[in-house]
Amino acid sequence: MTVTLADVAARARVSPATVSRVLNGNYPVAASTRERVLKAVDELDYVLNGPASALAAATSDLVGVLVNDIADPFFGIMASAAQSAIGESATGRGGGEKLAVVCNTGGSPERELTYLTLLQRQRAAAVILMGGSLEDPEHLAATAGKLTKLAEAGTRVVLCGRPPVPGDASAAALVFDNRAGARRLTEHLLGLGHRRIGYVAGPADRTTTRHRLEGHREALAAAGVPEGPTVHGPYDRASGHGAAAELLARDPHLTAVVAANDTVALGVCAALRERGLSVPGDVSVAGFDDLPFSVDAVPALTTVRLPLHEAGVRAGRLAMGAEEPPAGGEETVPGELVVRGSTGAPRGGGALR
Repeated sequence: MTVTLADVAARARVSPATVSRVLNGNYPVAASTRERVLKAVDELDYVLNGPASALAAATSDLVGVLVNDIADPFFGIMASAAQSAIGESATGRGGGEKLAVVCNTGGSPERELTYLTLLQRQRAAAVILMGGSLEDPEHLAATAGKLTKLAEAGTRVVLCGRPPVPGDASAAALVFDNRAGARRLTEHLLGLGHRRIGYVAGPADRTTTRHRLEGHREALAAAGVPEGPTVHGPYDRASGHGAAAELLARDPHLTAVVAANDTVALGVCAALRERGLSVPGDVSVAGFDDLPFSVDAVPALTTVRLPLHEAGVRAGRLAMGAEEPPAGGEETVPGELVVRGSTGAPRGGGALR
């Protein structure tokens, strides 16, 4: 059922003219009244010009690309590739050109929902959500509702590097196989002879974190090796730097550390060097993602390569309707183990010999 401006006015207990003034911003309105109107708009998911049935299914030339942090190469690579694909998929001379706008959520679930609402109001032609999702039932339910409304209005929805949202069947999902990649990475360390392996995980409430940690633990369990200490933190260098000290305090004889991603792995390596430990002589270190700097690190990082550019291109083409969605709406994108100099066979008694 279409929500009208009158519905918003009734919910906010103001006149339709006041709602119009708030939304158009062309007339001064008391702050308390404005707040009440905007709250009603959000609660009802009101879309500007919603009463016009001819416009209800129309879309603009806008494509929204939602990322956690555009400064993170993981998101930057995918967003750039998607934007290029969106431009290349246009038919030219007024025949389908789209404006791709990157929306940086900063990892905030509230900002993510706000951007989805704004894109709905703008009748975006497509929306791409990149990276792992927050594992919170309330947020997932709210996200599913937003995506369903977007799809019903004619917006294409694509998830890139993110699992399907429970309760939403509208989105095409390109899902990185984080479990299998982490499992192969840990199997590599086990094959080298490591039995005391620490793990620096990402935020505990993210799907990517859980899947990578599950793959790591599956490999340990299959080999009959006890789990080493695990420390959670953000996907940044500072997290790896701080976590390395905590891991060694909890087990001074660790011979290897698996990091949540390559950026975290760099922080781990720096902390080990500051303690007079060599990589991989004293402690092997492995990352994940194969970000561009990984091969230039000293030593170069053993990691799991995710096809970030390729996934971004595919997401952009799906958003433009230039490719058919995957069968069943979901496609698993595998990673590839890349072995470099940061891992080697353990020697001596571990980090503190």
